[in-house]
Amino acid sequence: MRRVGIVGVGEYLPKKVLTNADLEKMVQTSDEWITTRTGIKQRRLAAKDEASSDLAIKAGRRALEDARLNPKDLELIIVATITPDMHFPSTACFVQANLGAKKAVCFDVSAACAGFVYALTIAQQFISRGVYKNALIIGAEVLSTITDWEDRNTCVLFGDGAGAAVVAEVKSGGGLSTYLGSDGTKADLLMIPGGGSRNPSTHETINKRLHYLKMQGNEVFKIAVKIMTEAAREALKQADLECSDVDLVIPHQANIRIIMAMAKKLDLPPERIYLNIEKYGNVSSASTAIALCEAVKTGRIKKGDIVLLDAFGSGLVWGACVIKW
Repeated sequence: MRRVGIVGVGEYLPKKVLTNADLEKMVQTSDEWITTRTGIKQRRLAAKDEASSDLAIKAGRRALEDARLNPKDLELIIVATITPDMHFPSTACFVQANLGAKKAVCFDVSAACAGFVYALTIAQQFISRGVYKNALIIGAEVLSTITDWEDRNTCVLFGDGAGAAVVAEVKSGGGLSTYLGSDGTKADLLMIPGGGSRNPSTHETINKRLHYLKMQGNEVFKIAVKIMTEAAREALKQADLECSDVDLVIPHQANIRIIMAMAKKLDLPPERIYLNIEKYGNVSSASTAIALCEAVKTGRIKKGDIVLLDAFGSGLVWGACVIKW
């Protein structure tokens, strides 16, 4: 089995910033309410002509440049997204075409906020077994297109953006363990009811606003803390490591209270938790990817560090992975 690690990272955030003050003019809310309950101060919004593939292409190109890999030599592209450009073809196909990665196999992964961890796990399996030499994995979302801007409980949470990583064989370090899980019995806690084959698009589904994200926030909160804690412990156990061995945890940036509750259960000090939720909000599958890129670029992650990625999302699905940088 080949040793597999991340050899390049990149991110892209749209230029438009939507602050809590802006939201105060749109729905009945306040900066204080949003900040104390979520930790979010602002989020990015894609331009009207920016789809998920546009964000993914820019993040992916930066990751390839960081890895010094020519797109023509790229063998696999996996895009994690719940806001694809369209039902089909896959967003990854649009990325492939625009990057000029003609020989890359490409497909999408729908694992909501755990999408980037799922994509990383899949890429590791292909490369470790010698099926492909390298892969570009991307988390890309334009959540503003599925957000109900009249629902004050959800519209304050989400933003747009993309993060990417190039995965390849490495001589040292690399992925030490991965742990994935799912519980479909709780699918109703976070979903978009309309637009699929269950509730095809009609005037009725549109009038009922079923094409927007629906969430039972309190229930998701309680489960998320438990799931992320258990996923972290299981991934560390598989790597034969303790929480005290971890140099930096990069959690899914959903809610500051979820993250800090998880950190408390794991007995991890705040300085070992990477946070950027204040700037970007919840960017679903792109959240962990963007945070990872920032942590690398700002020197929070150094060679030899033990890094833990930990995420959960709609499905319910969750995933954690341990990496030695």
